[in-house]
Amino acid sequence: RPGGPRRANGVKAIKKTVKTAVFFHAHPDDESLLTAGTMAMLAAEGHRVVLVVATSGERGQADLEPGEALGSARITELYRSAAALGCARVVNLGYGDSGLAPGGGVAEDRPENAFIDADAEEAARRLAAVLTEEDAGLLTTYDPAGGYGHPDHVQVHRVGGRAAEIAGTPIVLEATVNRDPLLRGLRLIRRFYPQLDVHAFERAYSPGEEITHRVNVRRFARRKRASMAAHASQATGADTRTLGVMLKIPQPLYRLVFGTEWYVRRGLPPGTRLRHPFEVPPQG
Repeated sequence: RPGGPRRANGVKAIKKTVKTAVFFHAHPDDESLLTAGTMAMLAAEGHRVVLVVATSGERGQADLEPGEALGSARITELYRSAAALGCARVVNLGYGDSGLAPGGGVAEDRPENAFIDADAEEAARRLAAVLTEEDAGLLTTYDPAGGYGHPDHVQVHRVGGRAAEIAGTPIVLEATVNRDPLLRGLRLIRRFYPQLDVHAFERAYSPGEEITHRVNVRRFARRKRASMAAHASQATGADTRTLGVMLKIPQPLYRLVFGTEWYVRRGLPPGTRLRHPFEVPPQG
């Protein structure tokens, strides 16, 4: 619709001008889980969508042994996901996947160039260079806890916030999940997949009261699902793989469960409820 969607109170969600949105993620497949619907929506509206990952995810779980071969495979999958979502550009900052220790936390056997050990200022300047080159109007990062606490996700929060400061990017959204409906949905799914560990999500992501943006992406559920399916290495190899379980959900239920994506924009008044990444909050 010319000029973008409008809310009932007349607040304009987006301007007519094309903008650039940069989505910053830790590993390939993170974009499909957290922001794929928003990315597809913005691309469909004519905006330029750029996907940046910090690592190639070479230490992820997969049928392939962790290492260079897995990293190469996952980057190939990342480009397939980006194509499904309509991304104009993909950038890999090239840091090492820090991995995750058994039970959570920082892995002791991480590589020398692990993202978690990178100088945050230097990494921020590398990301800021992309933001400046793209004249980005928006950057997404993660919440301070890094969603479910992966060290690389926490580093994305640190690096992304600082990069936006350096580049002067006006809108920074922390991609997250509304913990409240997440837990309700996972408990429903567990009826069909009792092996699903719901307790692991009870302290993850953000409570509903902190959410400022609730983006309806149901029209783009098929593209989001295609993005997930592109990451085949992360959906196979074990019956309990989260991505694999998600892809088995019937399409009508999938559209309901994954039809909203959530973000937090710091500094907005409590109770702010926005529906589009570029929406301007009401004044006064």
